[in-house]
Amino acid sequence: MRAARSRVILTPEHVEIRLEPAALGRRFIALVADLVLVLAATSLVVRFAEALLPGALGTIVRALALLALSWGYHVYFEVRHQGQSPGKRMVGIRVVDGRGLPLSVEQSFVRNVVRVLDALPLGYALGAVACFLDPLGRRLGDLAAGTLVVRESTPPASDRRAGRARAFNSLRTPRLIRMARHRVSLEEREFLAELCLRADGLDERARLGLMEEVGGHYRARLGIDDPHLSGESLVRDLTAVLFC
Repeated sequence: MRAARSRVILTPEHVEIRLEPAALGRRFIALVADLVLVLAATSLVVRFAEALLPGALGTIVRALALLALSWGYHVYFEVRHQGQSPGKRMVGIRVVDGRGLPLSVEQSFVRNVVRVLDALPLGYALGAVACFLDPLGRRLGDLAAGTLVVRESTPPASDRRAGRARAFNSLRTPRLIRMARHRVSLEEREFLAELCLRADGLDERARLGLMEEVGGHYRARLGIDDPHLSGESLVRDLTAVLFC
């Protein structure tokens, strides 16, 4: 299979984001792993239905369970776990909005409804052909929903330096870590890393003003209630949480 083209996005802050489409092989392995988990969960539901419900009602419950798990499984993990089902996490890929943002519920629902077409006629053959023909390696569901399956990016050394934590980071709590990683998009993470890297080269007054503005935005967005934490410290601590 020919390599899919990467998508380059320029944010309003003039930070360049490069999205690398996931290879078809990785996507197939993730699909098989997720299918095994869905079938295992369905099998448990079927056993309970057979034990507790009469024949006709049990058959209906089994059909509904299979339908709900087949679609609900993917929608749940894509929306609630940053575009990663267990299978995708295993092979290091995730689903994102075409601009690199987290998926909306509507996008995830559309791409998984269209999964029925991608699976035709057998073994996701139509979806594989679509991935092969599309420059960004998208199946029909991705084209319909405006989504993209990308490789997990490993933060470069410069990003890790930008996210280096202070001796004490008040944001490193389970609640804030979960909230930050769920609510801060890929674009925003790259922007925060770039800001921390370039901060020392800015005029002091400009740096402090910019840091206070950005810090104030995330203070309100993430519900950070620490009046003693300056805008600059908040930005650097948040970047450390996201990249370390």
